[in-house]
Amino acid sequence: MLDTFMAETIDTENTRIFIRRAGAGAPLLLLHGFPQTHVMWHQVAPSLARNFTVICADLRGYGNSGKPASPADHLPYSKRAMALDMIDLMRALGFPQFAVVGHDRGGRVAYRMALDHPRAVLRVAVFDVIPTLEVIRRTDVGSALTFWPWSLLSQPAPLPEKLISAHPEAVIDDALANWGSEPSSFSTEARAAYVDALRDPETVHAICEEYRAALTCDLAMDEADQTAGRKIAAPLLALWSHGGGLDTWYRSAGGPIELWKNWALDVRGRAIHGGHFFPEQNPAETISELEAFLCSG
Repeated sequence: MLDTFMAETIDTENTRIFIRRAGAGAPLLLLHGFPQTHVMWHQVAPSLARNFTVICADLRGYGNSGKPASPADHLPYSKRAMALDMIDLMRALGFPQFAVVGHDRGGRVAYRMALDHPRAVLRVAVFDVIPTLEVIRRTDVGSALTFWPWSLLSQPAPLPEKLISAHPEAVIDDALANWGSEPSSFSTEARAAYVDALRDPETVHAICEEYRAALTCDLAMDEADQTAGRKIAAPLLALWSHGGGLDTWYRSAGGPIELWKNWALDVRGRAIHGGHFFPEQNPAETISELEAFLCSG
């Protein structure tokens, strides 16, 4: 699982971030989603490292990164705080400007980074995600039942923490089976890494805090951006699962591309086969789309 990449832990202003990196060329930051870690990029990152300096990071609260204490306002797990971690990380590595790719929760960190730090983010790609405010505005029974972490993990502590910790294998297996396209296509090593990460009570609490932040401070920040008319200036690539939730739930709103046009000035993208976890289940097409976007004019 990315063993050929150099492992490092970088101290940022407010926590520490674990990374694996390899390659040479323009810097490219890859951010994972729930319930994963940096390991989710194991089939994509080595190919990208032929042309880019690839940094695969564990988000604050996830994997081997730091888990800061969180007060009642959940602000340490806001996407603004998590985005700042990544800005500090890339500066510490000598990259004041870079491209970022985020899947799921990492996509929320990526678009917040592009809004808050426009001079740093040259290009942004978001995988199987739409902005938090758009999700909340359009949540219905189908989306609530399919992506159950929104409602479960945002409940007050300690109920979700106890439920997740009681059977981490069930959490991982449900996500891989119900959000992916072919559960058998996930590597045994990747599944084991995701399960092991959820065996840590501090990680589970931090992940729940991140979901609580999404429905409180993250939502408020999105609303403030919309009110102010603030948009992402960097080119934005949106890819989503063909036949998945994003591909079907938002058709009346024009689909993910039209929704992202409310948030960014230059939007492109399409549906891609492979389920929610297409970087793992369809790495070849994911790599092709990313390289075309990152090298385009």
